[in-house]
Amino acid sequence: MFTGLIEHLGEVSAVREEPPGRRLVVKAGPVANGIALGASIAINGCCLTAVEIAGELLSFEAGPETLARTNLGKLQAGDRVNLERSLRAGDPLGGHYVTGHVDAVGRLDARLNEGPWANLWFAMPAALGRQMASKGSVAVDGVSLTLVDVERERFSVALIPHTLSMTTLGGLRVGDPVNLETDLLAKYVEKQLHGVRS
Repeated sequence: MFTGLIEHLGEVSAVREEPPGRRLVVKAGPVANGIALGASIAINGCCLTAVEIAGELLSFEAGPETLARTNLGKLQAGDRVNLERSLRAGDPLGGHYVTGHVDAVGRLDARLNEGPWANLWFAMPAALGRQMASKGSVAVDGVSLTLVDVERERFSVALIPHTLSMTTLGGLRVGDPVNLETDLLAKYVEKQLHGVRS
């Protein structure tokens, strides 16, 4: 479980093919401090397991399902990534509960810069819209954000300068893919309202 508050803007050091998956080596900076093998780290909002630690370099194995259903399959050496360690019992919850299980890949649809601020519109699968509401929460590449407007196949967020400078969202261009995770509570509410059975 995570909060969606990014701890560090890391950098992909290497991407190695390890069929059927890939190994991602990430320069994690302070996120690597005190990390043990097997620890869960959210990379762009996707929960992965640290399988090797070499100083501030953390290695992760991403399987075919992860590579196909998130934007991690497009990562290359030099790319920046949002990093967050998993939430521990008793830690403050400053964002919202984020599971690290990506629901879908969306795309930046439009960007309106207002000085150092920005309003971003993201395209999404229509099915996710049922789990979103204005002033509710969404995680975009692992960043906990407040929804402004929600339409059938897109939504908007308003980003402050701090978020733009301290996460990957500041460097997004129209068309770039992003990992989306809707609010956990909204998923359960939708399931109850629509009578979906497990």
